[in-house]
Amino acid sequence: MTEQLLAAARRIELVIFDVDGVLTDGSLYIGDNGQEYKAFNSKDGHGIRMLHEAGVRSAILTGRNSEVVKHRARDLAIDIVMQGHRDKRPAFKALLEETALSPDAIAYVGDDVVDLPVMTQVGLAIAVNDAHAMVKRHAHWTTGAAGGRGAAREVCEFLLDARGKLDTLLNSYL
Repeated sequence: MTEQLLAAARRIELVIFDVDGVLTDGSLYIGDNGQEYKAFNSKDGHGIRMLHEAGVRSAILTGRNSEVVKHRARDLAIDIVMQGHRDKRPAFKALLEETALSPDAIAYVGDDVVDLPVMTQVGLAIAVNDAHAMVKRHAHWTTGAAGGRGAAREVCEFLLDARGKLDTLLNSYL
């Protein structure tokens, strides 16, 4: 990790997560009745909770609409949930206005080319390990874990460690 990357991580006040391919492995499970199902990683969820404990907010910005995403966001106390935005730029602009945050105070975690218009505007662009090659090229940092397989937890722990809060949070479980 470079000092420049750590400095960017320390400035982050809000992390935006894409859903499919980031908080999930990208698989879409659709039942005969059209009901959509997604598998989320519980360790990723706990990482998001720890991030909140440290005072860093989180948001979801996704191109699809899904009731299961609303349920997961509610479970994790993610209060900013923007769904149905195939073009994520207008939603990101609205988020900036709503939160009054500078783009430098925001991290975005993505996996596919539809994430690039926002990733190229934030202070810390993060790609999951199995992201599209072009996304990885434009990311400031790439996780070791794949989307839906611990990547979000890795992001959370990286940000907590950069702030000097990871060890204290983890030791609170001992």
